[in-house]
Amino acid sequence: MRHKVTIVGSGNVGATAAHWIASKELADVVLIDIVEGVPQGKGLDLLEAMPIEKRDSAILGTNDYADTANSDIVVITAGIPRKPGMSRDDLLNTNHKIMNDVVGKIVHHSPNCILIIVSNPLDAMAQAAYKMSGFPRERVIGMAGVLDSARFRTFIAQELKVSVENVTAFVLGGHGDTMVPLPRYSTVAGIPITELMDQATVERIVQRTRDGGAEIVKHLKTGSAYYAPSAAATEMVEAILKDKKKILPCAAYLNGEYGIHGLFVGVPVKLGAKGIEQIIEIKLTPEEKTALDKSAAAVMELIAVINV
Repeated sequence: MRHKVTIVGSGNVGATAAHWIASKELADVVLIDIVEGVPQGKGLDLLEAMPIEKRDSAILGTNDYADTANSDIVVITAGIPRKPGMSRDDLLNTNHKIMNDVVGKIVHHSPNCILIIVSNPLDAMAQAAYKMSGFPRERVIGMAGVLDSARFRTFIAQELKVSVENVTAFVLGGHGDTMVPLPRYSTVAGIPITELMDQATVERIVQRTRDGGAEIVKHLKTGSAYYAPSAAATEMVEAILKDKKKILPCAAYLNGEYGIHGLFVGVPVKLGAKGIEQIIEIKLTPEEKTALDKSAAAVMELIAVINV
């Protein structure tokens, strides 16, 4: 029996994630949205691409949560982007309401699924989904670090003119301005990047990584990134469905790890069939620990607004 993945939200991130998952033949895909016609149209279009791709993935677009029943994984991309004049708190409260509605319906139809949260503000929405679902922490995971470290890897590879396949990078912390890229754990063919470029270059690349999403928004003017975010969510889906035991940076609910209690923060985790199978603690320098604590405090401010 084939795996089943539901994607909530058929906007650019959701529809592109459906594209990646179907084209890799990882699972049958259900694309669900409250807007009538959009998931149906995109789902059918993608289904009609499968003979060309020589893939047997089934794709269904729907507005009915009954169609999502017994999903193995549910990727939640639903939510509104921040609009001009909208305060951060307004965005938070609106997306919190959307998350509440979505999670309730998903849990009803797929009580054993694993949730991957992509909606922003990422860490706060993951915290909300965790509390609403009643799932164990292993089965609620936020997608942020995979995307942020991919951006970091891109810029390192460009700077050093090497293959992206040679580059590994780690980014910890919340998804946003306070993220914590770790240069000394970031390598090219096993060589730390701190050995390959000077401090000023490292700092420039770290800052560009922090501004990665904003840089794309600036170019697009209307809208935000979706190819890389959806590819990042797909990497997580693949690691779980194939039980890869892959170590990836993800937003996870911490119970004392890194000295942080009761909060979703980006850390390295082992992803397998059960979801998060291990939270990996790495030794941080005092400066790195301070940066991670600052990032956690920024997440704490957000969850205080929505009281989760």
